[in-house]
Amino acid sequence: MFSNLQISRSLNRAGRAGGSDRTVSAEAMHAEWLEVQSAQQEPAMFRPLYDRYYEPVFRFLYNRSQDEELAADLCAQVFLKALQRLGDYTFQGVPFSAWLFRIASNEIAQHYRQSQKSRVVSMEEGNLFDLADEIEEEDRSEEQRKVLLQAMQTLKAPDMVLIEMRFFEQRSFRDIADILGITESNAKVKTYRILERLKGAMVKINPASSD
Repeated sequence: MFSNLQISRSLNRAGRAGGSDRTVSAEAMHAEWLEVQSAQQEPAMFRPLYDRYYEPVFRFLYNRSQDEELAADLCAQVFLKALQRLGDYTFQGVPFSAWLFRIASNEIAQHYRQSQKSRVVSMEEGNLFDLADEIEEEDRSEEQRKVLLQAMQTLKAPDMVLIEMRFFEQRSFRDIADILGITESNAKVKTYRILERLKGAMVKINPASSD
C-alpha cells in the first residue's frame, strides 16, 4: 500500500514535467550520443547536456516534492551522479534524458525512504478527470472524486509511479518505458492492470462505483 502519499490538486508552479508528445528522432539521439561521447572524453563537454536537461529534471523532482529547495538539491545530486557515471553510459537506443530521469526517480525515492516523509503526487484537476475516464468512471461528483483519491492511496509505490507518469505528467508509453527501463508493451500492460486494481479498490470503498 502506498500510504506515504499526499495529493496536491493545485496547479504546479513548475509546470508539467514532461514533453510526453515530443518524439526524439533517431538522428537527434545519435547526435546526442556523440555529445555524450565527447563528455566522456572531456568532462567540460558535459555542460551542453546539463544546460539542456536541468530544467526538465528540476520540474520532474519538484512535481514529486513541491519543495523548490529540495528539488534543487536533488537536481544537483542527479547531475553529479550522471557525470560520475558517464563513463559507464552506453547508448541503448533511447534518449539520454531517460537515463537522467531514471537517476532522478531513484534519488527522490531514496530521499523519501530515508526521511520517512510523505511523498507528493502532483496533479491538476483535469488529470484526475483523465484518470476517471480511463477507468470508465462517469460520476464526476466531489464524493466520487474523493473515492478515487482514496483508492489511489491503496496503490503500491511502483504502481503510483506509472499512474503519475501516464496521467498526471501526460507521458507517452514509450517515454515511460524508456525512463523505467522496460518495453513499451510492458508499460501498457502494467498500466492497464493497475487501472483494474484501482477500479476494484473504488468498488470496495464505495460499492456504488460499480453501478
